[in-house]
Amino acid sequence: MWDERFSQPGYLFGTEPADFLVDHADYLKPGLRALAVADGEGRNSVFMAEQGVEVMAMDASAVAVEKAILLARERGVTVDWRIGDIDDWPWSAVQYDLVVGIFIQFMVPEVRARVFAGMIEALAPGGHLLLHGYTPEQLAFGTGGPPRAELLYTEDLLREAFADLDIVELRRHERVIREGTGHSGRSALIDLVARKPL
Repeated sequence: MWDERFSQPGYLFGTEPADFLVDHADYLKPGLRALAVADGEGRNSVFMAEQGVEVMAMDASAVAVEKAILLARERGVTVDWRIGDIDDWPWSAVQYDLVVGIFIQFMVPEVRARVFAGMIEALAPGGHLLLHGYTPEQLAFGTGGPPRAELLYTEDLLREAFADLDIVELRRHERVIREGTGHSGRSALIDLVARKPL
């Protein structure tokens, strides 16, 4: 399905980073190591690399990764791209200063629970998790994201899933976003920044 979606001309979600990532660019310090989870066509991993972050990015779609490699080349940065299934990713293989998941709301709750646990495992002590997505209120807007409430995030869901981390920020808000044709218009969003204890 994702190969088919990403095979359309151009970049489905555009080539500019998510507003969330730009808003939290203070976390993107040169020399830090980051894992970009299900990063699609590379707009967010490329932005992180432009800030001097050493980025490994993964996605299940080979078509998306090909576009991401081209985008990184055009921007003059290097990203270590891997093709992989998010539910089989070796989370414990490396620990990162940053683990970033932006609009990764395609997983049923059972898979999501495993992936969230893996993202925590992949964080180095003192590292930060940055997660951004839609709340159930997004269903009324219809401007992006899955049309299934169980795939969307609530504050309670994220507090429970990341209870082992120190919550730095957990904020629901509405915003007009323009991210390609995939995300466009007023949106119901939620931002999470959490730190793994030392």
